[in-house]
Amino acid sequence: MLPPIIKLLRPEQWCKNVFVLLPLFFDKKFTDGRLLMLTLICFAVFSLAASAIYCLNDILDRKADAQHPVKCKRPIASGAVSVGTATVVMAVCAIAAIGLSWIFLPASVTWLMLCYMALNLAYSTWLKHLSLVDMLVVATFYVMRVLAGALAGGIVASQWIIVMTFLLALFLVLGKRRDDVLLQSQSGTVVRRGAARYNLQFVNMALTLVATVTIVTYMIYTMSEEVMARFNNRHVYSTAVFVLAGILRYLQISVVENRSGSPTRVLLRDRFIQVCLLGWAIAFLLIIYC
Repeated sequence: MLPPIIKLLRPEQWCKNVFVLLPLFFDKKFTDGRLLMLTLICFAVFSLAASAIYCLNDILDRKADAQHPVKCKRPIASGAVSVGTATVVMAVCAIAAIGLSWIFLPASVTWLMLCYMALNLAYSTWLKHLSLVDMLVVATFYVMRVLAGALAGGIVASQWIIVMTFLLALFLVLGKRRDDVLLQSQSGTVVRRGAARYNLQFVNMALTLVATVTIVTYMIYTMSEEVMARFNNRHVYSTAVFVLAGILRYLQISVVENRSGSPTRVLLRDRFIQVCLLGWAIAFLLIIYC
């Protein structure tokens, strides 16, 4: 079991920052040692920034978290970590993120990271209470990670990677909101003010809609002449089977098994989705680098 301070940082959530690596991977520069190192530093910067935001979020939400059946186990809500200690940890993570970025990365990445933290601050204090806006903002966080990775590697992010990242993130967030709505309907406790304006029918329809748009967009991407020419390969469409299988599995987890409250936990524990991700990555590795 992780010590309370480490648990407060939520290191399992750092896997979200793997999105910073995507521009380098798809631009065929993953084997460039210097650019890879810069991108890994960018990964570390955004992980530290995210941990600082998680500390802030847990400080602000400690009373509401104490009423939640799962979030009550968080270090601050449970009393394992004091607000004062959490504030110090938050400051250290934020300063370390800014310092690392300022020293090693282009100024554009530092400014983007500061915008990321500012938007997170707005989200934690206000935007997460606004229905629809909350989900769109969270999806935007993923796009900002991709843009940061592109800037760190001196790459121009394609419109495809931005659109696909936004759609996939929105799909995952909808699954999380569905879990909130389900919990509220079962317990009668408002676990998230923004989710009070959703119901199960709306979230199910939105999940289906976004899943459909994501799959169709991905299919168009894989069969685009521009993309096939860029990779010099006409079999990019073969990767779609992994995307389709992964999305269907996540829908099953959300709608049938009712356990999509933490997309990160699903990713780290569900073997089917892990196989889909691994298959997708290997397929693209062969297409791009072989």
